[in-house]
Amino acid sequence: MIAEAGLAALWFAAALALLQLVLAALGVWRSSRFSVRPELVEGHRAAGERPPVAQGASTGSARTAEEGDAAKRVLTDEIMAAVRPVAVVQGLLVLLAMLLLITVFARSDMSVLLVAENSHSDKPMLYKIAGAWGNHEGSMLLWVTILGMAGAAVALLERTLAKPPLIATLGAQAAIALGFYAFLLFASNPFARLDPAPADGNGLNPLLQDPGLAFHPPTLYIGYVGISIAFSFAVGAMITRDVGPAFARAMRPWVLGAWIFLTLGITAGSYWAYYELGWGGWWFWDPVENASLMPWLAATALLHSVTVLATRDGLRAWTLMLAVVAFSMSMIGTFLVRSGILTSVHAFAVDPTRGSFILALLALYIGGAMLLFALRVGTVKQGNGFDFVSREGALIANNLLLTVILGIVLIGTLYPIVAAAFGTQLSVGPPFFDKAAGPVALVLVAVMAAGPLLRWRRDTLAAVFGRMTVPVAATGVVLILLATMSGIALLPMLGLALSAGLAVASVAPLWKRNLRRTPLFTYGMVVAHLGIAVSLAGMACDTAFTQATLVAARVGEPQHVGPFTVTLDGIKPVIGPNWSALEARLSARRGEDGAVFYLRPQSRYFANPVTVTSESAIATRWDGQLYTVLGEPDGTGRWQLRLWWKPFVTLIWFGGALIAIGGALSLLGRLARGRRAALREAYA
Repeated sequence: MIAEAGLAALWFAAALALLQLVLAALGVWRSSRFSVRPELVEGHRAAGERPPVAQGASTGSARTAEEGDAAKRVLTDEIMAAVRPVAVVQGLLVLLAMLLLITVFARSDMSVLLVAENSHSDKPMLYKIAGAWGNHEGSMLLWVTILGMAGAAVALLERTLAKPPLIATLGAQAAIALGFYAFLLFASNPFARLDPAPADGNGLNPLLQDPGLAFHPPTLYIGYVGISIAFSFAVGAMITRDVGPAFARAMRPWVLGAWIFLTLGITAGSYWAYYELGWGGWWFWDPVENASLMPWLAATALLHSVTVLATRDGLRAWTLMLAVVAFSMSMIGTFLVRSGILTSVHAFAVDPTRGSFILALLALYIGGAMLLFALRVGTVKQGNGFDFVSREGALIANNLLLTVILGIVLIGTLYPIVAAAFGTQLSVGPPFFDKAAGPVALVLVAVMAAGPLLRWRRDTLAAVFGRMTVPVAATGVVLILLATMSGIALLPMLGLALSAGLAVASVAPLWKRNLRRTPLFTYGMVVAHLGIAVSLAGMACDTAFTQATLVAARVGEPQHVGPFTVTLDGIKPVIGPNWSALEARLSARRGEDGAVFYLRPQSRYFANPVTVTSESAIATRWDGQLYTVLGEPDGTGRWQLRLWWKPFVTLIWFGGALIAIGGALSLLGRLARGRRAALREAYA
């Protein structure tokens, strides 16, 4: 009965999403139909004047019309007030459905088709639970669960936005949820029964049997859903024609939260692929990797725009457009991962019917959002102006460059798919993305270094050049030092030099300030920009200085990679919870006098499903990682070994963590400031 209860909860949640949409649409429509706004009536009454009367109405009927409008307003308020509790109950019901799905996985209920296809009774409990979202149907239910809970959080917590745009926001969120509920209930039922039930299940993809599975998808989905909330706020503002600082202040925490979780998800996913897949790389421009990168790029641009709108009342149209683009990128990513048109370790290969359903949702949501933006953008006021040489101008340049990179990634990801539809098979890999996006990214880094050093509204080039003296000097010194070294390509050389300049420029906003009185969100900006510099340095070092060797080694033969000597001491069989493996024992030493340490890479065999995987062994040092992988025997007593020395590669993920920490500091600082402002208003 657990599966049936989960399906019933899902149906009830879908019904409430429909009710939420209808109530929100009705409430917003009715609120827009009043010929006289209540605040005008009250204003005239306070001034001792007669309230305005709709055109054509007689003086004798004025009081009757006023009373009729008052009754309509009361009914409209009651309709709008009902939207919040409906959103909360909908979120609780879909959460219940997700918990019940986790329960059937934890109990290994093989009478549920999804469990039988994606789990096995011998799996460790962690992978049984995480397996609930390690498949197509479960991941979509997790998506909708986070969507419903986020909508409930908006209904419970948002108190600063005017009622009509808030209710329109909740209505837009219900419309998004309703499409995915329909997809789950009619095309991807996660609670479908299997009769007769098998004795045991097929097991989870061994590549997904990793602790990262318990962390990586939920963080990405929280990020995607945060973007959908920002999109819903933008839709609500456009519907009610209320685009201004108040809307931006309500949207900003959600954009910032989404950006933080996307950063964590991408960083964790990169490291998971790095150590789990055994090919020594941290980013391969895989289409599904790109599907998570594109929303992050759009969210980064949106975050800067919404901050300007919230604090300076500028970039109104930019903010709306970027909210639509960011949500569009998350929808395109959903389509790529779940349509079955891609072959990837990250993708869920499903039948074309499901892909067509998602494509229809994509066309409906993106097409509708673009149409609404086209209809409303002409009514959006410009907001406060600014000079080209200003912090706002730098942010526009930042947004343009991010949009160019986004376009490059989008074209490179979709072009092979479109070409395949016309019978042409081709691939677009790292060489294209590195050469096309790399130079633009370096220009973006230079703009990022200058941006925080510019003043709001207007500045002068002479003053900007004066403030950039130290960052430019740091860039020049590192560039000269690298130019004296041979064998470094131009892009990684420029990347290292610019990362040094950006690191210096990142902390420049703290110069000559009282650090104890500096707002927390300023520290967040500093830490996040510093994290970009650190990650860029790690990427450049990995590209410029990595050393690799592929050898067929006999037991006792020393091999050399970078500053290390690695010797194969032996091979032995080992048994795990649901796998068996051949494990190599490698002894390694740095230099001639270094202490010996050991690494144990494995070649694992899984029976359910039948899969062979390579489990890397990594030794982390302060200046990099020694990365080892065991390959196949050649039949003559030799074993294939792949060895890498990757200097400072860990800076990539350390920088990613700094970026997320910076975002968290900014979020806490903004929330604290908003809380203090609300308290001041309450006690004024």
